[in-house]
Amino acid sequence: MADDLFKALADPTRRTILDELTEKSGQTLFEICSRLSMKHQLGISRQAVSQHLALLETAGLVETRREGRYKFHDLNTAPLRRITERWPLPDPSEPEKSTP
Repeated sequence: MADDLFKALADPTRRTILDELTEKSGQTLFEICSRLSMKHQLGISRQAVSQHLALLETAGLVETRREGRYKFHDLNTAPLRRITERWPLPDPSEPEKSTP
């Protein structure tokens, strides 16, 4: 499992960006900056948001697509599934196994 996934999730601003993309996927940088400023009162520069998005993209949590001169950011939850696959919850109907 890539450490960059956990690094990406460790920052509260990046988690807020993911929350916003969960609410409305396919946002431009301008839209994300506006929502962070108006909805969350985060005084963060466009460059800082762009850097956060780049880290989220490296971790695989955000995918980008270009349409003309616009770049859209979409949420990708596939990397989060790898976490639950690595540490699955035990089935409550199975008896607990003891280790020697």
